[in-house]
Amino acid sequence: MINNKLLRNLDCTLIGVTVLLNIISIIMIGSATHVNSIAEDRYWYMQRQGIFFLVNVLIVFFTLKFDYRNLLQASKVIYIFNLLMLVAVLVVGHSALGAQRWIQIGPVSLQPSEFSKIIMIVTFAAFLEERKGKLKKLVDIAPVLLFVIIPAIIVMKQPDLGTSLVFFAIMLGMVYVAGINTRFLLSSMGICVLLLPVFWQVLKEYQKSRIKVFLNPEMDPLGSGYHVIQSKIAIGSGLITGKGLFQGTQSQLSFLPENHTDFIFAVIGEELGLIGCLFVLLLYAILIYRGLKIAMNAQDDFGALIAVGIVSMFIFHLFVNIGMTIGIMPVTGVPLPFMSYGVSALTTNMLSVGLLLNINMRKQKLMF
Repeated sequence: MINNKLLRNLDCTLIGVTVLLNIISIIMIGSATHVNSIAEDRYWYMQRQGIFFLVNVLIVFFTLKFDYRNLLQASKVIYIFNLLMLVAVLVVGHSALGAQRWIQIGPVSLQPSEFSKIIMIVTFAAFLEERKGKLKKLVDIAPVLLFVIIPAIIVMKQPDLGTSLVFFAIMLGMVYVAGINTRFLLSSMGICVLLLPVFWQVLKEYQKSRIKVFLNPEMDPLGSGYHVIQSKIAIGSGLITGKGLFQGTQSQLSFLPENHTDFIFAVIGEELGLIGCLFVLLLYAILIYRGLKIAMNAQDDFGALIAVGIVSMFIFHLFVNIGMTIGIMPVTGVPLPFMSYGVSALTTNMLSVGLLLNINMRKQKLMF
């Protein structure tokens, strides 16, 4: 049982927002897939997402019983496990959509790179906790960069550019809070910009195509640009109030690809309109606000850094996913938190909320 004094610090607002986002997700996934489901049951995807959500609720409940600070001692072992898990994908993983990112366990396909995000946050928080306020010279900062670059390179080999970029977004948010030399941080970002031509050479051909299409979707309207064009049509056609649930034409008539995963926000825009989009964005804003507040009220640096890492991850996912659906970001395959279909992404997001709740529950020393 969880101590009653801990339960008083339970963030009910964060729980409510998370539940609302998942309910909306289940409904929108049902709307996006009920006509074109690969299974005999038209609501197969909807049911699976609902089951995954309920299972994750139980997982989060059990994680609340354990003090998050215990992870600090096991961080090195967890980091090594993460590297081994990512390498295993390259060896025994199976391919889909041109990438080798999944491991099949029974009827469920798991994507280890999704789980690696929350593992990276926890282990990186432990790594930075010992170095907080000491990140002033290159000799101190180099190990921090190496800590993130190693798993990022392994993920890039899958290839999964989106997750690699998530790692660096998490790193930026966390090192800033850890007190990194701001001048060094800005200089590093400038160097990265200068190295873009070199980075371009290591990209896969389909990744280069996505960036070219981002700059000019009309260059390949029936190929690489098709996703973005159809997504913009779907969102634009929803106008203010939308066409209504289960009434979207772009989604229902299969014009919009990946409508239940990467482009679920386009389905929201088409069927719920501007009002529905703004409501979903409001829920995300509350989620981020609560995460930042938990970071500020955390009992220790370890908890604060974890909370900041989670918020950084959510912000990056939101910006990139919604950005690509409206054409202001390249298509990278980054899912929309809690909305996109998928057990790995949902579990990662739910565990992230579980950690935030755990940190908030223990924000003050208990008097027994």
